[in-house]
Amino acid sequence: MHAIRSGAVRILVLLAILLTGLSAPRAQAAPAAQPFKVLALYNGTWDAAHISFVHEANTWFPEQAAQNGFTYTASNNWDLLANGGVNGYQVVLFLDDLPQTAAQRAGFESYMRGGGAWMGFHVSAFTTDAQSWPWYHDQFLGSGDFKSNTWGPTTAVLRVEDHTHPATKSLPATFTSSVSEWYSWSNDLRQNPDIKILASVDPSSFPLGTDPNQSWYSGYYPILWTNTKYRMLYANFGHNAMDYNTNTTLSSTFASATQNRFLLDGLRWLGGADSTQPPAGPVSETSWYSVRNDANGTCADARSAETANGTAIQQYTCNDTGAQQYQFHATDGGYFRITARGNPQQVVDVTGRSTAEGAPLQLWSWSGGQNQQWQPVREPSGRYHLVARHSGKCLSAAATAADGVQLTQRACDGSAAQRFQLTAHP
Repeated sequence: MHAIRSGAVRILVLLAILLTGLSAPRAQAAPAAQPFKVLALYNGTWDAAHISFVHEANTWFPEQAAQNGFTYTASNNWDLLANGGVNGYQVVLFLDDLPQTAAQRAGFESYMRGGGAWMGFHVSAFTTDAQSWPWYHDQFLGSGDFKSNTWGPTTAVLRVEDHTHPATKSLPATFTSSVSEWYSWSNDLRQNPDIKILASVDPSSFPLGTDPNQSWYSGYYPILWTNTKYRMLYANFGHNAMDYNTNTTLSSTFASATQNRFLLDGLRWLGGADSTQPPAGPVSETSWYSVRNDANGTCADARSAETANGTAIQQYTCNDTGAQQYQFHATDGGYFRITARGNPQQVVDVTGRSTAEGAPLQLWSWSGGQNQQWQPVREPSGRYHLVARHSGKCLSAAATAADGVQLTQRACDGSAAQRFQLTAHP
């Protein structure tokens, strides 16, 4: 009898546990998104400007990988395309070359037809003999033969032509690229129904080039595009400016934060992870926020609680006063004006509309200027970096925690000095 009673008690206890679990289930954490794998293939032996880009890419992409949901492997073994080694990767990059052997070419075509994804840069489209591989040059890329180039390498103002594509949906209407040499092609991509041009040279760029004999003065030049039959993106940049006499790099392909946004959003789309990433700028337009820097712990502050034109935006010990509270109001394209609580007509402004490194921030009356608009980009940590619309540079605090140091814009580098916590206040 004792054993029977003990068994009955155990059964009742188990039933109670089960019923409790059914009536009040515990919240389960959503499974983490599976990182996608990126393989970057490169040659790295021809033209110092291309080699410089490869070295930069093989530093920059690994730095971005952990924050953006992918792993990055670089290899100069193009036979991975021929022997099936590429099949373990969701995305393949061609940094400075394209497949040369029949086996490599057949392997790449099979990979893409089988649902693979690809991003190519600059030289990966170059040929003067498109008929040697018509599937790649005429069908897949659509560009045909190389036709002309600009020289020397310069930035270009690019016009976004499609804001519906995941790679360009967060970009402004126009933006300044990083320095590159630019190519044109024998085929008119606008006539190809499979090609969707994402960005082209804006007419404000002309003349484009520094050599009068190798400059573009007018015309239509696609820079970023995709083929709608494949999961692919081509970017016509990847050539740094060089001092060839001393083999010194004079520019960086990753100097434009807006161009970098295209690369990262494009990679997430190629890797199938774009829908899992935090949106850019999910901030409330009715809340007032303090803006606290991750590196030194100070808050963005209107100096002496003033609101007049020219008031410095400085870093200062966080104190919850109105001088440290801001409201975000959407303009367009994912950008916001950041208004001061003391006078909502005054906004955070880059002094003198400067695009220079280290240009200081101030309050100024709202006029709709692009130097008064910021894109709050949410990072996986929940922090934000704030990108100036006119320059593509990031709002930056100082290395020191000293009170009174004026905030500036600097090239976006992913550092804690450019990472801010937004905290809502009543």
